Amino acid sequence: MISIIAAFQFLTIFPTLIKRMFTSQEMGRAVGWFPLVGVVLGFILFGVNSSARLIFPQTVAAALTISAWIALTRFFHLDGFMDTLDGLFGGWTPERRLEIMKDSRMGAFGTIGGILVLLTQYAALSSISNLFAALLLATTLGRWASPLVIYAFPYAREDGLGIEMKRNVGMKETILATLITGLTAWFTFGWLGFALMLGAAIIAILISLYTLRLIPGLTGDIYGTVTTTIETLVLVFFTSSFIL
Repeated sequence: MISIIAAFQFLTIFPTLIKRMFTSQEMGRAVGWFPLVGVVLGFILFGVNSSARLIFPQTVAAALTISAWIALTRFFHLDGFMDTLDGLFGGWTPERRLEIMKDSRMGAFGTIGGILVLLTQYAALSSISNLFAALLLATTLGRWASPLVIYAFPYAREDGLGIEMKRNVGMKETILATLITGLTAWFTFGWLGFALMLGAAIIAILISLYTLRLIPGLTGDIYGTVTTTIETLVLVFFTSSFIL
């Protein structure tokens, strides 16, 4: 139960039930439950959207859903995405890129990238017909990809929470995350859910491999980038003519 609570407290504004710092081992085990956080988040966001659409048009409901999405996750993943863009594209050496990513100030690359992601998500949410499947799979697959890349790829720094988490994530946590995601994908969207899982894994791997060309490993910001990118692309997928 501690690892489940740790996952929710780390990734969301979930009430602080355990009022102490989690150990690195507890945080490592929590990674296996990241997709469960995505499942719960997907249900909540669908509830927000459905409630909003009882009063407002779909476009306003989409904006309120995105606002709830950001609030519930404390801007966590999107902030990592924006920091990654600033670092990878604003620096000329691996050392400088890592330094920029650690800087809390926002640059042009991150600002523009964040705006484009939010616009894309808003446009998608305004036009998706099967919104339940889209939201549930977007939030779950995004949080499944993190354990994959945490386990599979090296970490760039030798200190901080990220490296401690990385050292305590093994095959057990990766399998648990995959089982939760697989069951969710199957019951939500059948075989196409598994296809989306494969697509999410490929995207996560490609982002990680590209990152390794620029810096010596992944960081927490890269994990956020993987999550945000997959969430956005899943929403876009559900607007395609293939779904219609």
